[in-house]
Amino acid sequence: MIDLRSDTVTQPSAAMRDAMARADVGDDVYGEDPTVHALEERVASMLGKEAALFVTSGSMGNQLAIAVQTQPGDEVIVGEGAHPVFYEAGAGPALSGVQFAVAGRGGLYDASEMEAVVKPRAYYAPRTSLVCVENTHNRAGGRVFPQGAAKAVADRAHALGLHAHLDGARLWNAAARTKTSERELAAPFDTVSVCFSKGLGAPVGSAFVASRELVERARRFRKMWGGGMRQAGILAAGALFALEHNRARLVEDHENARRFAELVAKAPGLRVDLAGVETNIVNVDTDGAADAVARAARALGLLINPSAPKRLRAVTHLDVGREDVDRAAALLAEAARDAGVTR
Repeated sequence: MIDLRSDTVTQPSAAMRDAMARADVGDDVYGEDPTVHALEERVASMLGKEAALFVTSGSMGNQLAIAVQTQPGDEVIVGEGAHPVFYEAGAGPALSGVQFAVAGRGGLYDASEMEAVVKPRAYYAPRTSLVCVENTHNRAGGRVFPQGAAKAVADRAHALGLHAHLDGARLWNAAARTKTSERELAAPFDTVSVCFSKGLGAPVGSAFVASRELVERARRFRKMWGGGMRQAGILAAGALFALEHNRARLVEDHENARRFAELVAKAPGLRVDLAGVETNIVNVDTDGAADAVARAARALGLLINPSAPKRLRAVTHLDVGREDVDRAAALLAEAARDAGVTR
């Protein structure tokens, strides 16, 4: 099987497994795991923030950002199709009692579009308290949020007395695409979440990064939500290995995504906005039911997920090479024919 469902499906390499097996560990709930400490210090330094907290997932990282910067009844501004709205099981309302307002279209927005949805400071209105930027944006097809726009959004949010959070699950991809450091990309924001188990290929884990005060507040929520881990250095070692060895190669995933997109765009019944293919995610629009095409693809040896009734999402990663994407493009074209998808 060629698996393009997500960059979360990667398998740890033998070298990564060896690093995990040899990790120095302690009880992280007691604050005694040296490898977790090393990871947290490394990530905080990379992003130019005071502290970091190792957490189980990007969803937890985002939800911690919401919990420590809002109150129940508040409103959080996000882009269209944002991860906290679409992929986090309703956690924002359930855990923090917040609702969401959408700015702009297609996942990206500017400062004026953000300000247009800020609620008035009136007793009858929800209090807008937090603005979230997603970079790269998953459902927009791995689009990079332009840094000028991101900074303007955060600056305007701060001027309005709001907090600003960066959902940087794939920030590593944005940095590789733009040749901009993660520190610079994170600089305008109060809080940042980054993921190790997507493009970097670690098996588990994300980090919540912020001031020391906010990280300590987040630590309590992590425990409350069942996210306290014991000898977590085994997992942190995988993340450290990924940071050291797998960031530079992300450009290969971007090149493979571009090649896949160009090949698929030639297939009858399938369409790709090539201008929108910036990193490692490709949205493929179909002339028929996407789930039917996905089923036909699975039967041929290709795993790919529907993301909308007539849209498929393909994600390249470190376990997929050039020959794989060439073969995957051919299989997807065949699957479209088998599913009766025509222009």
